[in-house]
Amino acid sequence: MIRFLIPLICLVLFFMEPVFGLFSPLNIDGELNYIVPRFLIMFLIFLTLYYDLKHAMFYGLFFGLLYDVFYIDIIGLYSFLYPAICLVAAFAFKRIPRNLLTATLLTLVLLALFEFLLYQFFLLISLTGMPLGTFITTRLWPTMIANSIFLVMLGWVFKSVMVTQLSERDNKIGLY
Repeated sequence: MIRFLIPLICLVLFFMEPVFGLFSPLNIDGELNYIVPRFLIMFLIFLTLYYDLKHAMFYGLFFGLLYDVFYIDIIGLYSFLYPAICLVAAFAFKRIPRNLLTATLLTLVLLALFEFLLYQFFLLISLTGMPLGTFITTRLWPTMIANSIFLVMLGWVFKSVMVTQLSERDNKIGLY
């Protein structure tokens, strides 16, 4: 039963994102600020860092394809970006110490990179005409602040789940 914990968490986070997206946009001082929850990609980064890159890329491909089909109708965007961000996380984490603070900071940097790549893609295909300055002030900063609050609250839970799953997998005899 413990082996289904990671896919279950991914599934719950996948369905939580649109629920928290209902709180957006926020009107602060007469300016609309857009908050985009990115819970699943943060979990996939932690899965890459503390569990296994292969599993993270598989879940990234699967849930990225689901995200493409159900939410944006551009097949291939998220199913490419989720595994790509996992690869970048694995490459970057080889060069920095493995602790929760660096994992959190790396996750936030990769989340900003993810948002910027999405913005550039949508700008390229003319799905948005938002200037870069407006994107940074009304979408990137509010998204980063909201997701960093989520990550600070649940980052240690993500890490403990990964470490527990890894020790369970290593202690299991036979095929996994």
